[in-house]
Amino acid sequence: MSDKVDFKKTLDSYRARRGEFRILEVPEMQYLMIDGTGDPNDSPDFAAAIETLYPVAYKLKFASSRGLARDYVVPPLEGRWWAEDMSVFTGARDKSRWNWTLMLMIPEWLPDDMVAAVIETVGAKKPPPRLDDLRTGVLDEGLCVQTLHVGSFDDEAPVLARMHEEFIPGNALRLAGRHHEIYFSDFRKTPPEKLRTILRQPVERTQR
Repeated sequence: MSDKVDFKKTLDSYRARRGEFRILEVPEMQYLMIDGTGDPNDSPDFAAAIETLYPVAYKLKFASSRGLARDYVVPPLEGRWWAEDMSVFTGARDKSRWNWTLMLMIPEWLPDDMVAAVIETVGAKKPPPRLDDLRTGVLDEGLCVQTLHVGSFDDEAPVLARMHEEFIPGNALRLAGRHHEIYFSDFRKTPPEKLRTILRQPVERTQR
């Protein structure tokens, strides 16, 4: 049995510092994904998505450990967020207008047939609430800007405003994809002021 892999320690894309905007290339990665719409604070679909992703993710971890002799720590929950008017993220933050995709990363060494078999096994006895909505997908974000935010989600707006309106254009970049968050804290149990979240924005280069 090989040592357990912790992707938070081995992947550069899971590294960020508070108060620092960083430009990096994010590699292509595969995820378990569930889509939804609306305020995450009161959306039953949002809670149900989390309740569905984790049982599958842990079954995959155990299948990898037993069947492939490759153990790993289940990666952190991630979310992509967007709206028709992106100012709802940096201004009024009207969460009822948000669209989202919740995700858990799948190690690249897991074969498709193993993933499919695990999903089928999870659904065989008491399937989680949104198993029929679960999908796998590849995300290739490429060039991104990210930072670590410590504190409440409601305090993200000024950080995102500086990222979008100052740092990105100031470095000859422009927004080129959906806002992405990586949750290092369990927001169901952690006090808001102690939440640790990577804020990521895919970008592309412009000409000065």
